[in-house]
Amino acid sequence: MFNLPASMGLTDILSLAIAAILVNNYILVQFLGCCSFFGVSKKTDTAVGMGMAVIFVMAIASAASWAVQYFILDPLGLGYMQTIAFILVIATLVQFVEMFMKKAMPSLYSALGIFLPLITTNCAVLGAAKTNIDNGNSFIGSVVYGVAAGIGYLLAIVLFASIRERMDATIKCPKCFEGFPIVLVSAALLAMSFMGFSGLSIPW
Repeated sequence: MFNLPASMGLTDILSLAIAAILVNNYILVQFLGCCSFFGVSKKTDTAVGMGMAVIFVMAIASAASWAVQYFILDPLGLGYMQTIAFILVIATLVQFVEMFMKKAMPSLYSALGIFLPLITTNCAVLGAAKTNIDNGNSFIGSVVYGVAAGIGYLLAIVLFASIRERMDATIKCPKCFEGFPIVLVSAALLAMSFMGFSGLSIPW
């Protein structure tokens, strides 16, 4: 007989959210989901759209994967199917997001391009779902963690997009650093700035 995770207090929830947004930021600390981070960060507006889509997918995927794990996989002894099951859940959610954006926001849909369906294989989304299970988060904790991890992604990609826009408009770098090299250097410096949050005593 399987047991559901214990409920979490308000302090635990807040600690979980701060840890996901700042201390253990998926992009700048754990370096997960960097494909879309580099690909959709040329303009702030597209970065915001991508970040909002990731928040939605992470939140719903965290809730759905929690239910799948504890009400389907564990009772049936199918824990070894966890990764496949979670990817199917994420893929289904991304399809809904893609259809909605194509209908309601065609310009943003075109701007995001191939990176929108790539959310399906975004390791940050899958990582959030698996982390909830590995850490034994409750249902509410899983949803909060999914939203907070998405907010951390949004924060990272919007900050990076604003830096790239500023560089493109005002900074002239040496020939050897033009293009992707200066982008990597900028991302590294931004990641180093988040190392300051590592001093916060917040549990994982």
